Amino acid sequence: MNFKTYDEWNEDTWAEAGFIYKQAFKDKGAKPEEIIRNMFQKGICYLHIGFLGDQIVAIALTGKLNEMDALLVDYLAVHPDFQNQGLGKKMVNYIREWSLSNFDALIIEVEAEKIPENIKRIHFWQKCGFVLTDYIHHYIWVPEPYQAMYVQTKSTHKEFTGEELFKHIGKFHKASFQKKR
Repeated sequence: MNFKTYDEWNEDTWAEAGFIYKQAFKDKGAKPEEIIRNMFQKGICYLHIGFLGDQIVAIALTGKLNEMDALLVDYLAVHPDFQNQGLGKKMVNYIREWSLSNFDALIIEVEAEKIPENIKRIHFWQKCGFVLTDYIHHYIWVPEPYQAMYVQTKSTHKEFTGEELFKHIGKFHKASFQKKR
């Protein structure tokens, strides 16, 4: 599997990567394309692509949490035809390695409701080395509660609280939806 990271909007790449994104998140809080473009214009996100040959098989959209030198894995998805083959974990490992030079930690938010789908997702992230925080966050704009997970990319041995992480995650989401001036 080969990888590439984009820090600028690329229409041709998004035409193919957007299919995977929309398939995975169409009913689960996908940000509209206009918002993602805005995030690139502001320089607050990256698009990571995983390829098998010339075909895009995995994508991740990440965002900078600048105040804590962390990278939020906002969305991660594998093409439906390539799921359950370890490609999601390879993508996470790539992002972790890629982020070493610029970020102290990777952060993810996961649905907190204890249903099989969410438990499976949490176990995936734990297998990737992420630690689940105890705090349960309730957004005002979505009905489901969330928890934060993190993994250190550098040997800082700092532990984070869920409250601390959601303070920064909330700032990122707010910045994502604000128009660039």
